[in-house]
Amino acid sequence: MQSNRYLSIDVLRGITVTLMIVVNTPGNHATTFAPLLHAKWHGFTPTDWVFPTFMFVVGNAMSFSLAKYETGRGGYFFKKVFKRALIIFLLGYLLYWFPFFHEQDGKLVFKAISETRIFGVLQRIALGYLFASLILHFLRERGAVIFSVFALFGYWLLLYFFGDYSLTGNAVLKLDLSLFGDKHLYHGEGIAFDPEGLLSTLPAIVNVIGGYFTGRFIQQKGNTYETISKLMITGVSLLFVALCWSNFFPINKKIWTSSFVLYTVGLDLLILSILIFIIEIRNEKKWTYFFEVFGKNTLFLYLLSEIGIVFFWIFKIGDQPAYVWLYQNVFRLAGDYSGSFLFAFSWMMLCWLVGYAMDKKRIYVKV
Repeated sequence: MQSNRYLSIDVLRGITVTLMIVVNTPGNHATTFAPLLHAKWHGFTPTDWVFPTFMFVVGNAMSFSLAKYETGRGGYFFKKVFKRALIIFLLGYLLYWFPFFHEQDGKLVFKAISETRIFGVLQRIALGYLFASLILHFLRERGAVIFSVFALFGYWLLLYFFGDYSLTGNAVLKLDLSLFGDKHLYHGEGIAFDPEGLLSTLPAIVNVIGGYFTGRFIQQKGNTYETISKLMITGVSLLFVALCWSNFFPINKKIWTSSFVLYTVGLDLLILSILIFIIEIRNEKKWTYFFEVFGKNTLFLYLLSEIGIVFFWIFKIGDQPAYVWLYQNVFRLAGDYSGSFLFAFSWMMLCWLVGYAMDKKRIYVKV
């Protein structure tokens, strides 16, 4: 658990998980309110803010943990960092492989590893955490800043010279297809294309580094008006640069453009500064516990939300998956769009109740 002094960071992490569960589990994707959908390609919606902020709060946590790892002996730093990254990556991979079988000709057949998606949300978090940790360890903070600049501009050049910014012509897709083949990629865009692909992980590392520097800054300066003002000024500046850059390199979550990185880090700084003002300076904390529950068992509750919903697709009520039956026969009574939202909200609340029970019993699952 974090100290109350940094409750705002814990709350930001909890807000991120809350929204991630809601946007991932609509009752019916076709009747989902627009703000709860990703932008179709170029552009930005509130949903596009969620995942990069997850990366940002990973960096926040690193600002507390890396210093402890550095004091260890006998390769302690590398053991901790590589072990944590490997576990998170494998959990993400197993999540996409789960439930490890599918029905074929009335029989259960083991799902082939050769057709399993390799990259995804947790895999990107694992790689972002790993490379950001190594960069900060070997290059220190000044080197991490230099890396971030070169990574963002270098990524722009790679996408410019080795393709275009379209779904079918971008360099992210070309590299993933050449290295892994279409069967290991996500197919939710209508073609084999992975929005968490290998190449687009490069700029995502900068989201983690941005979170790290923000956490370090708050620890050094404290929860003061000066801290808030500097975070807000930096946030507005990043938003301005991102919007200017977007005229040449569009803001796009699915290929994680460099302008998207600056835009989301800028938003994170503004939102975190508001949280610090409300929670730390105004001392208004009565509302924070709901998000603290998600913030204390972040990884476990996210996995629970994803694995649990798979079972709703596996088990059937009549001839329909339980997921579809519940939406159509229960939640849809509130209307197509409202019912879709209520389905997601109800699932999020069920996950929260599990987290609440764990918190009351002081059970915290860490990796």
